[in-house]
Amino acid sequence: MADLDLDQLYDAIVDGNAKAAATVTKAAVEANIDPQTLLTEYMIPAMDEVGARFEANECFVPELLISARAMKAAMEIIRPLLLGKAVEPAGRVVVATVQGDLHDIGKNLVATMLEGGGFQIVDIGTDVSPDKLVEAVQTHQPQIVALSALLTTTLPSMKRMIDRLVQDGLRAGVKVMIGGAPVTQDFADEIGADGYSDNAAGAVTLARQLVGVAA
Repeated sequence: MADLDLDQLYDAIVDGNAKAAATVTKAAVEANIDPQTLLTEYMIPAMDEVGARFEANECFVPELLISARAMKAAMEIIRPLLLGKAVEPAGRVVVATVQGDLHDIGKNLVATMLEGGGFQIVDIGTDVSPDKLVEAVQTHQPQIVALSALLTTTLPSMKRMIDRLVQDGLRAGVKVMIGGAPVTQDFADEIGADGYSDNAAGAVTLARQLVGVAA
């Protein structure tokens, strides 16, 4: 397909055009373009651009959400192809909203942004108990655990999660990053988390720092 312009994939994600992102990705796959090339040269840079604009206050949460949706539309097409290849992700992240909290918009946005940043995501959902977290860490062997809480009343659950990882001898093997509206850096320090971000774009930067991957 000589007229295929892969820059259109980059632009579709930056612009939040999910339909165009899916269309270009399908055409690229049909043209036998390596899905890893699509991911590393067009999709991840597009999400990095959106994240940079967000941090510079040039775009806001609605734009971030629609770009993440466009990224997801493209990822759904190439993910099955990537699974069949020996593709090395930046790292594996177990993502969860803590016990007692059913909010998932922030968690889902962070998960999509992290996937857009080259990480493999294991999303274990909302209202996650320490038992379920421990099981996921043992099963998936992530480099990072990302915990979200929107309710002030569920902040103690974050500490219980970390304490349980320590108790089960798993804490040394994973970095823990936390986020959510009531979360602060002081709270992250207090409960022994490795990092905190107040937005999804910052979470990608933080995750890369935690695993030693250059931005």
